[in-house]
Amino acid sequence: MPETLNHGEWFASTHWSVVLDANHSDPARKAAALAQLCQTYWYPLYAYIRRRGNGPEDAQDLTQEFFARLLEKQWLNRVEKNGSRFRSFLLTAVNGYLANEFDRANAAKRGGGRQVLSLDAVEAEHRYSLEPVTHETPEKIFDRRWALMVLDGALTRLKQETAEAGKARHFELLNPFLSREPELGEYGAIAAELGVSSGGVGVSVHRLRQRYRALVRAEIAETVTDSRQIESEMRDLFDVLRA
Repeated sequence: MPETLNHGEWFASTHWSVVLDANHSDPARKAAALAQLCQTYWYPLYAYIRRRGNGPEDAQDLTQEFFARLLEKQWLNRVEKNGSRFRSFLLTAVNGYLANEFDRANAAKRGGGRQVLSLDAVEAEHRYSLEPVTHETPEKIFDRRWALMVLDGALTRLKQETAEAGKARHFELLNPFLSREPELGEYGAIAAELGVSSGGVGVSVHRLRQRYRALVRAEIAETVTDSRQIESEMRDLFDVLRA
């Protein structure tokens, strides 16, 4: 995967090989890679901590401080040793952290002025308020947020790829069919606009779906330390979305 600052590094910065390498090399590179990792996962963890019964301010403090500990205590080194999937590792780590952080008298001390990453508290709580009313466990909510994060990352990459190929309009028109089948006459209308046959639209949709699935796999590959875990994570992802 390219390690350039434009298209590639945003995603490469969350690739385990980069993160683990950064743990043993340049401090600036380490900080940049881990900060991006935190930025990617902060909302699933924020939602998880909120679901555990914490109010908005406490959840923000706890999320911020958790990531501070993640960096300072080099907890990521444990992943390299035990081969964990990153989401499983995060959930285990945050549970251990929360077990030791329920003294609300120390809430004002959390963070200690350290801004590991910029958390928009208003945005976080707004997103959380839009979550559907559910009786799901915090763990299931975390898994759902993880699954949606993976799909969103893959979709963002797919959109950028098609734009770079000069097919932004194709993506706009065909994107809805990544998650549903066409209704009667839909392909025909799109074919007329693009100047191709209805069959050609069908082929394009098929290819777009294949690329999307490949990018979903690529997103998952960036959160495991063993490639043999990818298929299992793919199954988990679709099971979570079907639930």
